[in-house]
Amino acid sequence: MQSMRPLVGMLAGLVLAVSSAQGQDVSGDQETVRRAIHVCAACHGDGGRSETRSIPSLAGQMRQYTIAQLQDFRVQTRAEPGVRAYMWGVSALLDDAMIGGLADYYAGQSPATGKPGDPTRVAAGRKIFVKGIAARGVRACASCHSDGGEGAAGFPRLAGQRADYVYAQLKVFGTKLRPHGILMQTEIKSMSATEMRAVAEYVQSL
Repeated sequence: MQSMRPLVGMLAGLVLAVSSAQGQDVSGDQETVRRAIHVCAACHGDGGRSETRSIPSLAGQMRQYTIAQLQDFRVQTRAEPGVRAYMWGVSALLDDAMIGGLADYYAGQSPATGKPGDPTRVAAGRKIFVKGIAARGVRACASCHSDGGEGAAGFPRLAGQRADYVYAQLKVFGTKLRPHGILMQTEIKSMSATEMRAVAEYVQSL
């Protein structure tokens, strides 16, 4: 029962935000979005800069990508371990206007600062990120996520993201739990766990 208290608190906060917006133009209701941001901060940190290794930073994330992920959570197509108990319940209370407001807010926040990792892994990860693995048909990560990992349109920002979170997601792409990650499913098929970890530590350092 103790483990459910954070979820209950978050859902209660969002219910209050949604209820306060009934009968209003939610797309213009900044107070409703502000309350939702306060709920998100409980896990993702102030301004979307996470202090928890397994939880992603949202600050500076591409607007289009944030919208797509929240919509996937809402319809429960994104189902990796750790999100079902929280993100399914929270996103169920978000309409498109609130999702757009949250995406706008986080896109405008200063991104999390990069954190150094193991030098050997970082160097190996940089090589894959910049050049890919030609012998196995793995494309350079930079070709979609930009040279500095800032992301582009529907491709997420990776720079400064927690290595543990990035590594966990790379592993999940090899399953059916993130069905919309078709491009990543192709890329990670030819990557070892060691190479995935190296890439994760590199992007965390950016």
